[in-house]
Amino acid sequence: MTSAPNVPVLDDTTLRDGEQSAGVAFRWEEKERIARMLDGLGIPEMEVGIPAMGPEERAEIRGLAGLGLPARLLVWCRMLRQDIDLCPGLGVALVDLSIPVSDLQMRIKLGQDRTRVLATIDREVRYARDLGLQVCVGGEDASRADPDFLLRVVETAEGAGAERFRFADTVGILDPFQVYRIIGRLRRHTGLDLEMHAHDDLGMATANTLAAVRAGATHVNTTVNGLGERAGNAALEEVAMALGQVLGLETGLDMTRFPALSRYVEQASGRRLGHQKSLVGRMAFSHEAGIHVDGLLKDVATYQGVDPTRLGRRHEMVLGKHSGRHAIRNGYARLGIRLEDADLDRLLPAIRRFVTCNKRAPEADDLRRLAHCASVPLAEPVPFRLGWI
Repeated sequence: MTSAPNVPVLDDTTLRDGEQSAGVAFRWEEKERIARMLDGLGIPEMEVGIPAMGPEERAEIRGLAGLGLPARLLVWCRMLRQDIDLCPGLGVALVDLSIPVSDLQMRIKLGQDRTRVLATIDREVRYARDLGLQVCVGGEDASRADPDFLLRVVETAEGAGAERFRFADTVGILDPFQVYRIIGRLRRHTGLDLEMHAHDDLGMATANTLAAVRAGATHVNTTVNGLGERAGNAALEEVAMALGQVLGLETGLDMTRFPALSRYVEQASGRRLGHQKSLVGRMAFSHEAGIHVDGLLKDVATYQGVDPTRLGRRHEMVLGKHSGRHAIRNGYARLGIRLEDADLDRLLPAIRRFVTCNKRAPEADDLRRLAHCASVPLAEPVPFRLGWI
């Protein structure tokens, strides 16, 4: 019988794996602001760069370390001596030493077999520890590794002095059932901290991350807005909210601050969010369908699975093709216009035609014009907001 999961440590990698998104490059001032905003949420760990990228990258890593943020900082390295030698003096607490552990990547990328990879892990982890570094061993392509070999990798890492093993679903091919089984097996065979690093190629990064936590993962990687290579990583907002909503594990993060961070990362990365992106998309808490709006007007619990106020947001009503009479009456009341039943009979088809032709919801001026055309008496203009609950 599996014991109840513990709250995992969120290790946000927006400033490392997020920046590895094709075409994304943060300036120093953007990195600093993102780090400070992540800290404002209460993020306990941040992966902040790749020392081997060069002197400028290392200077920025030292700059982030010099901010004195309470979060534990990590950097990412290949498991190569020349990468490790760049880490002392950066001011970070932990280095992730990454090495391929699937037969495919060991053969193609490294030209090595399993025996040599295990020897490399043992040698380089010990070397990093002798330099005074704390080590996480990153198992690249762990999702395609032989399960028994993966146990040997973890045993070798633990024996050499690593404190954590990062299980990377590098190409995003697993489902939650597979993740639960694999992480559970690792949990039963090692005392190391286990970190889940999920990619979203099949749209399951958040689900896979939750499965890993259920199976005993102690740490999880996230990025703001799900930024990351190809389809991205597990989204910080989704993981943090789902840990509380689904697993009952409260992270302690102040997610009311998240929308501002989300918008800033959207701007700094140049990656625009879809309107229906979960939790942070512009329309994520918008309602149009008449049956939904009618229920929400009576009691928000009828069609509320996630409370938007936890993210500093609110429900919004959008008038459109699927709006009912109750929603239209309520929307016009917000404009100071009282509708009779006969008015509704004329306005309902007019609003549907407007939306079909213009491919957008009517705004305040549009609604007033539609009412005027339908011969509805207009009140004095009043401030109009879509937000309503």
